[in-house]
Amino acid sequence: MLNAAAQPTPPQPRPEMERIFRDNSSRVLAAAYRVTGNSQDAEDVLQTVFLRLLKRQSGAPLGDNPTYYLQRAAINAGVDVLRSRQSARKTPLDDVEPTLAGPAKNAPDRVQGSGELVERIRAELSTLSPRSAEIFALRYFEGYDNHEIAKMLGTSRSTVAVILHRTRNHLREAIRDYVGE
Repeated sequence: MLNAAAQPTPPQPRPEMERIFRDNSSRVLAAAYRVTGNSQDAEDVLQTVFLRLLKRQSGAPLGDNPTYYLQRAAINAGVDVLRSRQSARKTPLDDVEPTLAGPAKNAPDRVQGSGELVERIRAELSTLSPRSAEIFALRYFEGYDNHEIAKMLGTSRSTVAVILHRTRNHLREAIRDYVGE
């Protein structure tokens, strides 16, 4: 029988961490879901992001905007999940809401095809450099414009535009056979 005093106690969340979690968890979860396309993976990403945050030095800054920081962390962790599942698909196509597809009122075959296209884009996203994947996700999954992305990443709008252009070209080539060009 173990003595209760001998068991290590887990680290207790700091009050500011609880506030940060309350204020940002839904946005982190939504960003992770838009990248991964899977609610279970999104929940894992949410947990990963906040566990990493808990392990940080207490004085380590989150930057001017903690929401941007956490959203970017969710996108990067989501891309990591995509990379790890590249060889073994876990996401049933019927469960994936076609994030980049047209309206849900489309015919079932079109919705199915859109879901497959989104999955191909997500799979290809996992092959990009982390910076390119992050910028693409911020633009097309999160809806930020180039100016906002540049501000978040501390770079210029032209750099963001060039990376997006190259990424779109790369993705266009990667899905060319699928769309029949």
